[in-house]
Amino acid sequence: MPRVHITDVYLRDGLQDEKCIVPTEDKLAVLDATLASGITSLEIASFVSATRVPQMADAEDVIARAPRRSETRYSALTLNSRGVHRAAETDIDVIQIVTSASEGHSRANAGRSPDDALRDLSSAVALHPDRTFIGGVSTAFVCPFDGVITPERLVEVCERMADTGVSSLGLADTLGIATTDQVLTGVDAVRTALPQLTISLHLHNAHDQALETAVRAVFDLEVEYFDSALAGYGGCPFAPGAHGNLATEELVDTFHRAGIHTGIDTSALANAAALARTVVGRGRPLLTPTH
Repeated sequence: MPRVHITDVYLRDGLQDEKCIVPTEDKLAVLDATLASGITSLEIASFVSATRVPQMADAEDVIARAPRRSETRYSALTLNSRGVHRAAETDIDVIQIVTSASEGHSRANAGRSPDDALRDLSSAVALHPDRTFIGGVSTAFVCPFDGVITPERLVEVCERMADTGVSSLGLADTLGIATTDQVLTGVDAVRTALPQLTISLHLHNAHDQALETAVRAVFDLEVEYFDSALAGYGGCPFAPGAHGNLATEELVDTFHRAGIHTGIDTSALANAAALARTVVGRGRPLLTPTH
């Protein structure tokens, strides 16, 4: 029976696009509920501008108060050297550095080209040799500004990301509209070019194709690592048309029905997803600027 490992990203990717602020206490309650399901890998914060993404303003507090267990692995996302240095001052287990495969999304999301972003990130990573870094590539298959990303372009960006010294690489279908064949072709190209790196998939779900894509990735390419978010929350505020993440509970159920082992308790996971919906429902609405 194939086995996969799931990282739940609700506390970061799931909340960053919601039009509300979820209090730290509620985030920690969802974290506890998620751990109770057997999930041990969670992305719990990002070190980004609190002005642009106020939902992540409590990153340091969440990390400081997250329960520590021997089997858990917490990660946080960064887009630039400032974020890397902030993350390195905390007890976060893994720091994820992220760039875009496309020029258009990179400028919208990070305010600069992928080349400039990677140069900045690489210099910051080099200053923290004692920390564990993983890489992420947004709009790996389709970009809302630049269209379809060719496998050749994806490999080019991934090779530059690999040069920073990351131990693994996540490929994100940020819009959630890439076809299964597009995703599998891209993954295969990156794996062929960079066989030393572990590849993970971060799939959003616009046309209900992402579950099929995940199962095909396991059986066709032996991909073992996936991201998803409780209740399907998420999206990128700087990628027009981006859809929500794969719901963790749906992904786990699909894997189980396909004979793929996850080690996750579906009943406890359903409780965590219900709590995730509840805390968003009672979150403090973001203020809308008046003109």
